[in-house]
Amino acid sequence: MSSAAALAPVPSGAGEIVYQLSDVGKTYARNAIHALQGINLTLRKGSFSSVIGSSGCGKSTLLKIMAGLIPPTTGRVVLQGRPVTGPRRDIGMMFQQATLFPWRTTLENIVLPIEIRDGAQAAKAAHDRARALLELVGLKGFEKNYPGELSGGMAQRAAICRMLITEPAVLLLDEPFSALDELTRDFMNMELQRICASRDATAFLVTHSIPEAVILSDVVYVMKPRPGRVAEEVEIDLPRPRTLDMITTPRFGALVERIRSRLDKEAFI
Repeated sequence: MSSAAALAPVPSGAGEIVYQLSDVGKTYARNAIHALQGINLTLRKGSFSSVIGSSGCGKSTLLKIMAGLIPPTTGRVVLQGRPVTGPRRDIGMMFQQATLFPWRTTLENIVLPIEIRDGAQAAKAAHDRARALLELVGLKGFEKNYPGELSGGMAQRAAICRMLITEPAVLLLDEPFSALDELTRDFMNMELQRICASRDATAFLVTHSIPEAVILSDVVYVMKPRPGRVAEEVEIDLPRPRTLDMITTPRFGALVERIRSRLDKEAFI
């Protein structure tokens, strides 16, 4: 394990280890292309972590490995004490687009993972849980609306519900609000923080936005390219709950500058 990983601070209030990656690497084209090398990450219960880096540094590859969509070439990926060898029920995933089926109502879209996994009767039994999630994200009353009747932010909130309906152990977030306008994105980030806190959720976010990573995270992993490695683990010591007013504080600015300077440095190495 790298010295940076070994000395990484544990986020205050975080619980037991939920997810652990040990010396994970990934190569393509008969080992000619090294996408990732020596990745060591530890996610604890209730923590929020982000990974940030330039395009091509392996962020998406890392997330796919964590989701069980592709296997690592080297290393070990363990979730709740069991190796991740493929997609699992205790892994929740959210993408850049809401990807709701237009012919299904909001409620029907939310229970879809249960319907696919356990059948129509199980999905019907989950309707009350889905309604509770809709109320949690502020969409009570929109159960029968179709995706075309929802705004972008509302659709992403419905997608959050769909991710949470299976009660996953970890939430993997692939730039879920990047397609939204800045004001809506700020609002959704605050909503995401509130939802994760209310459920003591463990979350891992891929983002290109330094302010987004700082406002949401306990730890930000800064990646360097060729091959993708963790250059630095930055502890975000801002108090919780976070507010948008913090963006104007000197401490927030200092954290953003620290991450940006490291990214600038690693982009040319």
